Amino acid sequence: MEIRPTTDQDLDVLVGTFHAAIGRFPNTPADGGGAWWSALEMDRGLLATTVDGRPIGTAGAYSFELTLPGEAVVPVAGVTVVGVVPSHRRQGVLTAMMRRQLTDLRARGEIASVLLASEAAIYGRFGYGPATYTSRLTVSRHQSAFTPPRARGEAGAPATGSVELFRRSECGGILEEVYDRYRRAQPGALSRPPRWWAAGAGQPPVSSTPRYVVVHRDAGGVPDGYASYSLGEGATVTVTVDETVTTDDAVFTALARYVLDHDLVTEVVFKHVPPGHPLRWQLADFRAGQVGDDTDWLWVRLLDVPRALAARGWSADGELVLDVDDPALGEHHRYLLTVLDGKADCVPTDREPDLSLDIRDLGSVYLGGTAPSTLVRAGHVRAHHPDAAARADALFRADRPPHCVHWF
Repeated sequence: MEIRPTTDQDLDVLVGTFHAAIGRFPNTPADGGGAWWSALEMDRGLLATTVDGRPIGTAGAYSFELTLPGEAVVPVAGVTVVGVVPSHRRQGVLTAMMRRQLTDLRARGEIASVLLASEAAIYGRFGYGPATYTSRLTVSRHQSAFTPPRARGEAGAPATGSVELFRRSECGGILEEVYDRYRRAQPGALSRPPRWWAAGAGQPPVSSTPRYVVVHRDAGGVPDGYASYSLGEGATVTVTVDETVTTDDAVFTALARYVLDHDLVTEVVFKHVPPGHPLRWQLADFRAGQVGDDTDWLWVRLLDVPRALAARGWSADGELVLDVDDPALGEHHRYLLTVLDGKADCVPTDREPDLSLDIRDLGSVYLGGTAPSTLVRAGHVRAHHPDAAARADALFRADRPPHCVHWF
C-alpha cells in the first residue's frame, strides 16, 4: 500500500473513492445547492492505493479558524472525506492514513485538528474527543406562548431593532457578514471561508438551496443575527430552522418568536440549539419544547499541547500538572500548566501529576464544554489529589458554552 498526497487532477478519484467507501454515488445536487466537495483543498488530501495503483482509501482536510474561550482565533485543520473501500477494511489502511495525516498536520505547524464523527467509536483511538454538543428542540406552534420575563435588567430585556425577511438568494452577503462576527465571539465556532459561500458548498444556508432567511437588525440598522428556515408540506406543516446565528440571547429570542408565529404551521424544529440555552425556559408550557438528537458535534484533537493550552483564554488562576498519553502517535508527556490573569504558560515538567489523561480527553475539555470532573467520574481521567478535579474544572470552564453549527 502507498499513501500519497493528492493534486487537483485527483479530484474525481478522491470523490469517487470516498463515495464508494460510504456506499453512495456522487450525484450533483439538483435543488440549486452546491456540491459539498467543491470546497475540498486538494493540496491537503491523501489517497491510499494498492501496489498496482488502485485507490482504496481517502482522507482530507479543510483550512479553518477555530474560536477558543477568550475569543482567541487559531488556524485548525478540519478533517474530512475519511474512508476505506469495503474490500480493504480492517487491514490497517485507516490507521496508516490517520497517522500519516496527523504527522503531516503537525509538520504544517497546526496546533489542533477537528472533525465531525460519522461514528463515535472510530476517532477516539486517533486522539479525537467530543468537545461541543448540540440538540434539536421541537416546539408545538399552538403551545409556543412565552412567559413574560420576571427578572428586571438587561438579561431579560427584549431585543431592540427590527426583523426583515429574505430569500436565501437575496442575502448571501448579509449571511457572510453576520456569521463571521458570530463565529469570532462564539467558542467552538469555525470560520466559513469565502470559497465555501461562493461555491455554495455544504448544507443550508451555506449552499444556495432555497430557504427563507429572517434577519435581525439592531437599533442602528446593522444586521446582528439571522435564522435560516424552510417549510414542509402536507397536512402537518413543520418549520425547520437550519441554524439561528447570534451571540445575543435577546436577538435569538426575537428570531425564535418570528418563526414560532408563522401561520399555518403545526410545529417548529430548531436544529442546532446550544447547551443550556434559555429558549425552552421562556415557554409558558415547559413541555411544549421537546429536546431530541442531543448529540456531540465538533471533535477536537490537540497536535501541540503547550501551544494549544497557551492559545486559549482562562477563567481562573492556578496550576495543574497534566500527564498526557498519546497512543496514536506513541507519545507520553507531562506538562505544567500555569494560569495567571487569564493567560497560560505550559511547559514540560517532571513534577508529580495532578491529572493523568489520554490526549482525546484533553481534546474534550479543551473548549470548556466538558468538565474534567465528569471524565474523572467516568473513569477516563485519573485524579491524583482530592482537589485536582475541582481545580481543573475551575481552570477549563468557559464563560460561554462552546457551540458549532458548521457542517463539513
